[in-house]
Amino acid sequence: MLREFAELKLWPEPDVPPPYDVLLQEVRDVDGVVCLLTDRIDAGLIGASRKLRVISNVAVGYDNIDVAAATARSIMVCNTPGVLTETTADLAWALIMAAGRRISEADRYLRAGRWKSWSPQLLLGQDIRGATLGIIGFGRIGQAVGRRAKGFGMKLVYTDTERQVEVERETGAEFVALPELLRRSDFVSIHTPLTAETRHLIGARELTMMKPTAVLINSARGPIVDEAALAEALREKRIFAAGLDVYESEPLPQDSPLLGLENVVLLPHIGSGSVATRTRMARMAVENMIAGLKGERPPYLVNEEVLSTC
Repeated sequence: MLREFAELKLWPEPDVPPPYDVLLQEVRDVDGVVCLLTDRIDAGLIGASRKLRVISNVAVGYDNIDVAAATARSIMVCNTPGVLTETTADLAWALIMAAGRRISEADRYLRAGRWKSWSPQLLLGQDIRGATLGIIGFGRIGQAVGRRAKGFGMKLVYTDTERQVEVERETGAEFVALPELLRRSDFVSIHTPLTAETRHLIGARELTMMKPTAVLINSARGPIVDEAALAEALREKRIFAAGLDVYESEPLPQDSPLLGLENVVLLPHIGSGSVATRTRMARMAVENMIAGLKGERPPYLVNEEVLSTC
């Protein structure tokens, strides 16, 4: 699709992101950049370009892009919202069930040849049905996770920057402050965007508010959780378990204390990782780019204010 409108320069290694200095060099004379969340599109890189007009991120989040710097130079920033909502909500639920019922730990236990007999106390987990699910960030994905909770007869509480009254009526969700959510919830699932305000939103103090039987799920952005504090809380059994798809540093360093813990499920950032969803994300990013290159309004434009200056 892109070749019909532009000459392309492609990074050839799908599993390794291009180094920043390569991006810095390549961006100088291009009109558009289709990037991933692993690509740091900061003010320095944006300023190095002579004619950049469109930055199209293959992700709903865009914390890897300095939107203010792009807007200041009349560069359109685009993302891929909505398409990954249900797939990511499914993944969050996979983590809820896997961490709560110790599925990964049980799989390792069996494969290691440790299963000798049925036992009444073997690998006991936490019940999901009838439990209280707390959702931090009640946007599209948080709401989709909440809707699934109805099928498990769960009580639903949430916190956000504003109330979602219509969704409360639909789901029975209750709006509460973060400390109350942490104290009441059996499962806490994070779905807020990463901002200066949400960085380390869940730290040592917040973890002490949680029940010792509680499970923490993060499929949003890694830096929302203080990883060192979480590892300590898991090690000391101050919370029951965690399920993580995202990390403060990605890929997860091999010396991470999380890797030595049994009571945490670790996934390699596959929240939107279904064939249909990833294909649609790529197509949306390309549609954004083509529209921008043609001088049209991209379908999924982040910085609307740039239209007045383009």
